[in-house]
Amino acid sequence: MQHISKLPNVGTTIFSVMSALSNKHNAINLSQGFPNFKSDQKLINLVSQAMSSGYNQYAPMPGNLELREAIAKKFDLLYTTSYHPETEITVTAGATQAIYTIISAFVKTEDEVIIFRPAYDCYEPAIEINGGKTISVQLHAPRYKVDWNDVKSKVNSKTKMIIINTPQNPSGCIFSEADMLKLQELTKDTNIIVLSDEVYEHIIFDGEKHQSACLFSDLKSRSFITASFGKTFHNTGWKMGYCCAPKSLMEEFRKVHQFNVFSVNHPMQKGLADYLQVPNHFLGLSEFYQEKRDLFLSLIKDSRFNFKPAQGTYFQVLDYSEITKEHDVNFAKQLTINHGLASIPLSVFNDNHKDDKVLRFCFAKTDDTLKQAAEIINRI
Repeated sequence: MQHISKLPNVGTTIFSVMSALSNKHNAINLSQGFPNFKSDQKLINLVSQAMSSGYNQYAPMPGNLELREAIAKKFDLLYTTSYHPETEITVTAGATQAIYTIISAFVKTEDEVIIFRPAYDCYEPAIEINGGKTISVQLHAPRYKVDWNDVKSKVNSKTKMIIINTPQNPSGCIFSEADMLKLQELTKDTNIIVLSDEVYEHIIFDGEKHQSACLFSDLKSRSFITASFGKTFHNTGWKMGYCCAPKSLMEEFRKVHQFNVFSVNHPMQKGLADYLQVPNHFLGLSEFYQEKRDLFLSLIKDSRFNFKPAQGTYFQVLDYSEITKEHDVNFAKQLTINHGLASIPLSVFNDNHKDDKVLRFCFAKTDDTLKQAAEIINRI
């Protein structure tokens, strides 16, 4: 049989490549973005309790109502804004499913979607498979600031959607209030949908505040916000997330969602609904991860790597340009094979694989793991 691939240029993701290499060479894995410590036992117990209590059949298509109500309360607490739990919040199989479904619901052939690079790698394939065209705005190391004049020059009558990610993976940078106001101004009085990927909303450092799309009234009226319980509660393998949007947009989302997954894991939804009743379960996350970021950076401050401290996420970008001129993919592989430390090269997320000589390291690890990794970095 012969088939024409709908994604001819897509191969194995760099995350799978580097994790496999890490496993093969028994390296410390700071490549793929997952914690190597346990989720809160209280949450695990609540999910087990939900199973024992009979929450083992299909959840409602939009999600367990108690969980949607808890999410609505969280938005009110954090951002003094509201989403209606019945019509404007949907629970999803992780944020990636939410992102794919949003794009599938709205992007048609020849529609253009603007993304900011380095960009997380699930955006472009979803655009392409739905017949859309990706329009890139390339950001530059080390601070990855947005040139809004460049963005404006790429907006036209074909622009259907703009995807932002703040705090941003893989760069660890954030969109400021000024950035969000520029985005609001740029999309005002248009039919452009904004997809705001906010999976690291609770991991932001140095006293900065997360500038959610829902804080800006006109932006909120045209935006989807996607979020991840896996990133927040250290259980990425659960693949639990949600999205929020005005009713008219959410109605279109659910048309696709119901035939994509219909509904997601019910006992986990019930357990999360109960766990969210205590806001401290997510309010202390920034402090928790800032301590890990600061520990990691203090341990490698005298190394030959250069860095600007991450503003958010649990990723730190390190510049190795004073060590070697090797291409970042090759250097990342050598670091794994020869030194026993796995990272992610950022060129794979850039236009034309632009190589800034930087690698991304995940610090969502135990302190012992970070100390072992720092010893390796300091020897290079």
